[in-house]
Amino acid sequence: MASSIIGIAALVAITSFTKNLEEAVHNQSKTLLGADFALKSRRPFTEETEELIRTIGGEQSRRISFSSMVYFPKNSATRLARIWALEGQFPYYGVLETVPDTAAQSFKRGPYALVDDSLMLQFDAQVGDTIKIGAFIFRIAGRLKKIPGRTLAVSLVRPRILIPKAYLKQTQLIQTGSVARYRVYFKFAPGFDLESLIQKITPHATEHRLEFDTVEKRRARIGWSMENLSRYLILVGFIAVLLGGLGIASGIHVYVRKKIETVAILRCLGAKGKQTLTVYLIQATAMGLIASCLGALIGIGIQRLLPAVLADFLPLKVTVSYSFSTILLAIGMGLAISMLFALLPLLSLRRISPLLALRSSYEDAVQKSRDPLQWFIYLLIVTAVGWFSITQSDRWQQGTIFAAGIVGSFALLAAVAKLIMTLVKRYFPVSWPYVWRQGLANLYRPGNQTTGLMLSVGLGTFLILTLYLSQEMLLKQVSFASQGNQPNMVLFDVQPDQREDITDLLRSFGLRTYQQVPIVTMRLAAINDKKVEDIRRDPNSKISNWALRREYRSTYRDHLIDTETLLAGTWQGNSEHSSEIIPISLEKGIAKRLNVAVGDKLVFDIYGVPVSTRVGSIREVDWHRVQPNFFVVFPVGVLESAPQFYVLVTRVASKEISADLQRTVVQIFPNISTIDLTFILDVVDAILSRVAFAIQFIASFSIVTALIVLGGAVITSRSQRLMESALLRTLGASRKQILKIMAIEYLFLGGLAALSGIILAVAASWALAYYYFSANFVPPLLIPLTALLLVTAVTILAGMLGSQGIYNRPALELLRADG
Repeated sequence: MASSIIGIAALVAITSFTKNLEEAVHNQSKTLLGADFALKSRRPFTEETEELIRTIGGEQSRRISFSSMVYFPKNSATRLARIWALEGQFPYYGVLETVPDTAAQSFKRGPYALVDDSLMLQFDAQVGDTIKIGAFIFRIAGRLKKIPGRTLAVSLVRPRILIPKAYLKQTQLIQTGSVARYRVYFKFAPGFDLESLIQKITPHATEHRLEFDTVEKRRARIGWSMENLSRYLILVGFIAVLLGGLGIASGIHVYVRKKIETVAILRCLGAKGKQTLTVYLIQATAMGLIASCLGALIGIGIQRLLPAVLADFLPLKVTVSYSFSTILLAIGMGLAISMLFALLPLLSLRRISPLLALRSSYEDAVQKSRDPLQWFIYLLIVTAVGWFSITQSDRWQQGTIFAAGIVGSFALLAAVAKLIMTLVKRYFPVSWPYVWRQGLANLYRPGNQTTGLMLSVGLGTFLILTLYLSQEMLLKQVSFASQGNQPNMVLFDVQPDQREDITDLLRSFGLRTYQQVPIVTMRLAAINDKKVEDIRRDPNSKISNWALRREYRSTYRDHLIDTETLLAGTWQGNSEHSSEIIPISLEKGIAKRLNVAVGDKLVFDIYGVPVSTRVGSIREVDWHRVQPNFFVVFPVGVLESAPQFYVLVTRVASKEISADLQRTVVQIFPNISTIDLTFILDVVDAILSRVAFAIQFIASFSIVTALIVLGGAVITSRSQRLMESALLRTLGASRKQILKIMAIEYLFLGGLAALSGIILAVAASWALAYYYFSANFVPPLLIPLTALLLVTAVTILAGMLGSQGIYNRPALELLRADG
């Protein structure tokens, strides 16, 4: 019952929480956008677009966002942040959560700033302190706790600072070629026909590369991500229910063994096989129903914890409410799983002969016989797993893969358990000391716990270790670039007239400039003589819309760099005649998205000037290295006169030098921003730690269930251990020898189960690395070794505690008790 209670508690808590999540997305959809409609662009709005904005009407607010270094004069600290320059009353729905509350409005009335709370804490800044953004100093009006529709986790990567748009010019940060986002928010009167407006402005938006955002689009986008989270949570809860079912099957298996003689007597008194099965199925169903109800009550309590645990990753507030239909559905599902798993060991009761009351050889016959109904029950369980997985997945393929993974893991662990029992029995080490032989023989003797513990402990190890290995892999991908003499700092937005000065500054710090990379911003205008606007309108086009409308930041050079490998075509680093079609090199991913190959023609719009090009080569790029990599590379002799900025790459030896350099750069060159890889690594570590905590909390249901199954297996096999202990004591075994035999048995059980789970975890982590993260995976030895030792130790401890008292009682007392 305990294993079932935890599984149902997990499922009730998670399904109820996901219902609350769906309600929150529906009820707070306008808060997610903060307005009724938004028009956005990657470049300043043209005069035609400004005229269109004026004709739209409604209440309007403006936002210009960009990244910049900020400087805290109080402690001479610097940090890369996301700046929002606001004008108007945005947000129209929801509120900016600030401390003090009045700062959300007061900062708009002067040279004030709202600073992300994480930044304030990091640099010990207080309300009233000053902060320098670009060439202008603002006074901190308040702490920015949360922006509607944004998650707290985002603030770790890109902390936001809000300033009045009226003071943006004084920062001197927005110049020609600057990377910024321009947005207009609209609030309309009730009943406004938004669909007609969208139809009206769509041709203009397509021509001028504008995008628009609506409440429905934002709801769909957030709803999709929240739905994915919900599915993950529910599937994890379902694993806990399956583990609970495994505990039920294990417990009833031992229970049935104790009741064989009772069933035989009932058969002698005239009871039919189906009747005896029904008697004990009613007992199992009653226990399953009680466990499901208790689990539901506990799950309702746990449900209140989930919003706090997942708060960093939720863009909205979740109000806890209870859906009785959801709770009843979870109880019904838990009860169904309980009954299916209970039926597996109960089916053998149908075949117990009345003669068993007079003879004792029946037990072996039951074990060796095969029951077709058992295979039918197995099929029902697999079908239930598949149905549940598919209904909770976005696509049936994903659900099928998940179900196959669960069933495959159970089947593989069960097969390993059977293989271990067979190998130990066939190749038994007769030369080993007596206590080792006895402990090892317990792996295959009647009443063994090998299969149950292999499934519960192995699967629990598999789940939690996969998390840790994946986290370590992601951190290694970020930290790889900091090894050896690889560059670990990037300075960007360097203007052409600042190159020499910034190079001299780096030299004064004893730093080498690894690269000076020019960057030119451009847009794609045509592919193979077909305009991008026409391609986007074509419903049959297979070209990625993202690749068509994006702003390309390209470079020019005459050579490949060490992060690039030529896959097709011929590299051409010089363009001798500027009037001819320019040969360019594309990264393989963007070539695939654009559906182009070597020889195809592309036209780029570079600040209003069309430039005709052809695909001369296709490259593979290693994006994991911290240095500028590009989708499009031009040859030299084409873009030198175009508006551009530079990115400089260097390496700093310590955090102290990095801090001094960033301080100096932001004071002398306020428009230049820096990215320090060591800081990125710290941020990624912090984010992954928060993600890991949330996942571990959810996965803990499965882990706790696995531990309960482990303890239950030990307790339910106690009678078997009592008899063995009595026989060993009768044959002269000492208390110390019996202790050693039990410890050795659980040493093998825990070690083999942990090893199986570790192998599965390593395989799963490799698959994630190869197919999802596109990364190299080398499993660290320390983590699997620690898991092996820890899980084995826990198994031994649980086994010894569950067997407490068996070896202290006299052999005669044990034999009499059994009789």
